[in-house]
Amino acid sequence: MKQLTAPVIGLTTYGRDPAGEGEYSLPATYADAVVRAGGTPILLPPATDMLAVAARLDGLVLTGGGDLVPSSYGATDHEMMYMIDAGRDAGELALARHVVRHKLPCLCICRGIQILNVALGGDLIPHLPDRVGDQLAHRVPPRRPAFHDVSIEPGSRLARAVDGDRAFIASWHHQAVDRVAPGLRVVARAGDGVVEGLEMDDHPWLVAVQWHPEITAAHDPRQQALFDALVDAARGPADGGPA
Repeated sequence: MKQLTAPVIGLTTYGRDPAGEGEYSLPATYADAVVRAGGTPILLPPATDMLAVAARLDGLVLTGGGDLVPSSYGATDHEMMYMIDAGRDAGELALARHVVRHKLPCLCICRGIQILNVALGGDLIPHLPDRVGDQLAHRVPPRRPAFHDVSIEPGSRLARAVDGDRAFIASWHHQAVDRVAPGLRVVARAGDGVVEGLEMDDHPWLVAVQWHPEITAAHDPRQQALFDALVDAARGPADGGPA
């Protein structure tokens, strides 16, 4: 049966802010999108026992943020890497594996798609301009969002969620998926070939996007629809039928 209470959706937060008073934080746009979708957001800072909390969640958003520790995917340091937080990485890599193992509905956003890919054995491009140039901007220097189109595989969960095979998206990243992990499938790309979406067919609802749907979800129903689809999946199957 579909549950009557609002599904509880975990949102991973940024690491402790070293430049401020040590706060954990996350843009409110993530929580706002979950609330509009009918979910109840709960923040998961890196200090949390994430796996213990995950067992009580109905769904999860692996959010954006800084770069992964490069050694976690066999790379070396790059001068453009920033906000590296080994503690956050460890917790979120474990969460990603939990999502796969326990079939927890999950939306992975920006850093989240990278966490998912690395957790399952894939790797990353450490700095996109070194690989694909900068004719198509994936962020505006020093670190602001850029906007561009992506192509989406027809019939994919992502295409069904956003109701189309193209989308105009808010992009804010300098790294991206390189070698795709086993079990994941590319379902969206930017015009320069950069991977913009991954799915796992052997999972009830696991969608990962390289862009930031939360930035435009308040006024773009197609981006809000990603959060709507996550929360709907988190409610579980209707009427006791198959998932």
